Amino acid sequence: MSTAQRCWEPSPREIRASHLTRYAHWLRAHYGYQGDDYASLWQWSVTHTAAFWESLWEFFGVVAHSGYHQVMSKDPMPHVRWFEGATLNYAEHIFRNKTTQRPALICCAETRPFTEVSWQTLEEKTAALQAFFMQCGLREGDRVAAYMPNIEETTVSLLATLSLGAVWSSCSPDFGADSVRDRFQQIAPRVLIAVDGYTYNGKAFDRTDTLQAILGALPSVETVILVPFLANTPSGPAPHQAVYWDEVMQTPHQELTFRPVPFSHPQWVLYSSGTTGIPKAITHSQGGMLLEHLKYLVLHNDVRPGDRFFWYSTTGWMMWNFLQASLLAGATAVLYEGSAAYPDLEAMWRLAEQARITHFGTSAPFLTACMKAGLQPGLSHDFSALRSVGSTGAPLPPEGFDYVYHHIKRDLWLCSMSGGTDICTAWVGANPWRPVYAGEIQCRCLGCAMYAYDEAGRPLTGSVGEMVVTQAMPCMPIYFWNDPDFSRYLQSYFEDFPGVWRHGDWLLITERDSLIILGRSDATLNRQGVRIGTAEVYRAVDRVEAVRDSLVVNVSLPDGRDYMPLFVMMQPGYTLDEHLRDKIVGTIRSQCSPRHVPDEVIAVGDIPYTISGKKMEMPVKRILSGTGAPQAASRGAMRNPEALEFFQAFAQKLRTATDRPGSKTS
Repeated sequence: MSTAQRCWEPSPREIRASHLTRYAHWLRAHYGYQGDDYASLWQWSVTHTAAFWESLWEFFGVVAHSGYHQVMSKDPMPHVRWFEGATLNYAEHIFRNKTTQRPALICCAETRPFTEVSWQTLEEKTAALQAFFMQCGLREGDRVAAYMPNIEETTVSLLATLSLGAVWSSCSPDFGADSVRDRFQQIAPRVLIAVDGYTYNGKAFDRTDTLQAILGALPSVETVILVPFLANTPSGPAPHQAVYWDEVMQTPHQELTFRPVPFSHPQWVLYSSGTTGIPKAITHSQGGMLLEHLKYLVLHNDVRPGDRFFWYSTTGWMMWNFLQASLLAGATAVLYEGSAAYPDLEAMWRLAEQARITHFGTSAPFLTACMKAGLQPGLSHDFSALRSVGSTGAPLPPEGFDYVYHHIKRDLWLCSMSGGTDICTAWVGANPWRPVYAGEIQCRCLGCAMYAYDEAGRPLTGSVGEMVVTQAMPCMPIYFWNDPDFSRYLQSYFEDFPGVWRHGDWLLITERDSLIILGRSDATLNRQGVRIGTAEVYRAVDRVEAVRDSLVVNVSLPDGRDYMPLFVMMQPGYTLDEHLRDKIVGTIRSQCSPRHVPDEVIAVGDIPYTISGKKMEMPVKRILSGTGAPQAASRGAMRNPEALEFFQAFAQKLRTATDRPGSKTS
């Protein structure tokens, strides 16, 4: 049995008052469920899959404009069809919660004041944009792309898009033109909503030239809506044949309406990290997201009407979509745009106090950074409203748990969770019935048949294995855009274990049924809580003529930090000096985003490859994580096995550096 420290446990009163308890009682009355603990409830949910998802439909009172013929078809993953015949609208379920008793949104940014947005204002603006979309001829299934920060206008744009059955997709404005092109070109949007720039760490970044480059790569765009975020107010004619946001808001409109769409109608397109090439355009359904988000936010996170739900995110990360989903639970969504550390690391904690945040969502690296900086926000801020802190984006080490409970708030529910862009939710996460143990996630979520597999596909308990899911879930993608034969979909999740979803994380399920995630089992980079791909970095580095080849990995260090080095092989006649380092970093920053910038740029004599010509990122990552070179890679399968000698020596130096007190390796 794990000896992890028990940090917190819910009181009997908190357990009785939870939505999960209410659901369990309801399930006993309506479905004959007989269990009395979470383990039996989870087992029922993954054994009686169709009954479980139907029970959620009934428990949450889903508004359907036509009924379903069956809950799920008998097809294998990923071809299962859910609630065929049913029509609904995700945005309609959000506006079911409108009220005059509390705001819909609380918005704050580096350059904008703290503002509360009423439900009436949100509905009026959504209706105006809906009317404008209809004037533009936007139809069901058309795509609306957004190059937008995390502000009120973006939420309005999402809701208006979904209300008409159109398909949403967004990128953060710190993404370069190439990264945006690689994503939006795949879906051919008819409408683009964009800002003129953004601010970060107190600096303004004009994006008008980048926007022009993006539009040049998107001939499908017929309408451009420009939000003057830097200028705040329009000045002169809108560039790029665009219409200003304020003008759009003047569109004559009637009451907001909702177009019913089939359960499996596409809702939004999110993007994979692009590790092996162009990012995959992951498409989710309106019905699947509706049921899943209600399930997680209400039953697992226990979000209640009137709560204030915050998650630090950009619009390029699925947690932004998840933040908007808190409106489904009747919460007020708290939006913040800018650096989490501007003007200092206390900024988000000041926001938590000012906005009276109930659920504070962040990343493990942010909590680790606060811990390393010696912050004690619990001493200087009023967190009486704060009920839970959510952590995702990377595994939170036990020291991070200790920090939260000793320096933020003692009586606090620390909800560590893990999921991903692939499902736009959490596979594993919060449980209002169970204690919190340092370094562990409380549970596998209801309906998620997750296991840790060994290489032979055998389930493990108490040992590390591949994270897999053996039963279909409605939150799984309906398809990848432009993947009609499902070939990319199948290659992404189902190649290793036929009929079983392999997620790409290392997982340990403890004897008490809690979980520990030990990072990615593939080459995806996890940077400041955002998963990005090596291919995007390589495409930028390839623009630097002095660099012959490169390799980038991200390593979780024993002290909880992440370290992302970029190894470069120089062209003959070139030496990696400070000028070239600056050029490489600047190119990555401009072509991709600040999050793609490595911690160090290091010259190497050679980049390791397999005989078949594949760059060996995972073996290098394993070596830097402490695995010996002979165990990390088969020399017989390598084109240049001597290339690993440098990384073996570098790993020893890295371990020595991180073992030293006050190390600043990362």
